[in-house]
Order: sequence, then structure tokens, then C-alpha cells
Amino acid sequence: MRTRWRERARRARQLAAGRHWYGEGALHLLLMLASFALTAYAGVRLLAGGQWPLVVVWFAGAALLHDLVLLPLYALADRALARYTAARGGHRAWTWYVRVPAALSGLLLLVWFPLIAPSAGSAAHYEAVTGLPAGVFLPRWLLLTAALFALSAVALSCRTAASRRAGTGAVRRRRRATKQRSAPPGD
Repeated sequence: MRTRWRERARRARQLAAGRHWYGEGALHLLLMLASFALTAYAGVRLLAGGQWPLVVVWFAGAALLHDLVLLPLYALADRALARYTAARGGHRAWTWYVRVPAALSGLLLLVWFPLIAPSAGSAAHYEAVTGLPAGVFLPRWLLLTAALFALSAVALSCRTAASRRAGTGAVRRRRRATKQRSAPPGD
């Protein structure tokens, strides 16, 4: 019996030492390693074609465009949205219902931009690879963006309705408690 407890204690110390060394659990480490392996595989497949210089230029350009142009723009838009929400008396957490679908839509646009707005030379390449005409990606991205914002609007309305129901219930309980306190004894 004691050997079993000692073995468990030894395993617990090993796990604790691993957590101290890595900072997270073993499952997190396994998922990160799998993620890196998948990324390496995709990178090798992507760079194996004859168009690897275009891929490198695309990534460098995307990083520069994001850091120098897009980040200041969406930081300003986010600040304006937060001020508008606060000025209208809305809760600051409501801005997340615009931030999340806008960020997801922007990320999809950034990743799929060559398909959404293809140039004349790349349209034939993408049509040959995907089997779809080049004109279908822009309407699908717009539809997906509209669906993200609609889903966010539904989530916000559900949250607002739930908070109103909880608020009216709290008001009723306070009124009831006040009436009970103000009623004369013996009633």
C-alpha cells in the first residue's frame, strides 16, 4: 500500500517538475507540438512549389501592412466604438459584440484576400486549383461577414433580454422586501 502511495507521490513530483519547467500541462505541450508539426508541414508544402518567392513577399508584406497600416486603423476604430458606446449609455462590454465579428471578418479577408479580390493573372491559377470560378469568393465572404454580425446581434439581444429579466426580478424582490419591512406588525 505504501509503495503505491510513494509511486503516486513520485509521479506527482515529476508532473509538478514538468509543469514548473514548461509552465503548462502535458496536454498543452502535446497540442503545441502537434500545431508546430502541422505548421511545418504546411510551410514545406507551400514553399515547395515554384512560387515560394511570392509566398515570402506575401508574408513580409502582410506583416508590414498589418503593423504599419491596419493596426493603427483598427485601434482608432475600436477607440471610437468604445467612446460611442459609452456616450450612448451602453455598457462597455457591448463593444465586444462588434469587435469579435469585425476581427473574424478582417482575419478572413486577410487570409483569403487573393481569392476575394483576385488579380487577372492569379484568377486562372485559383480557378484551376479550387475548381470554382473566381467570382464566388467575394459574395461568400460578404455573406459570412453578415452572418457573423447577425449572430453577434442575436447574442447581444439575448444578453440584454436576460439582464433586463434579471433586473426586473431584482426590482420586484426589492419592492416586496420593502413592503414587508414597511408593513405594520401583526398584519
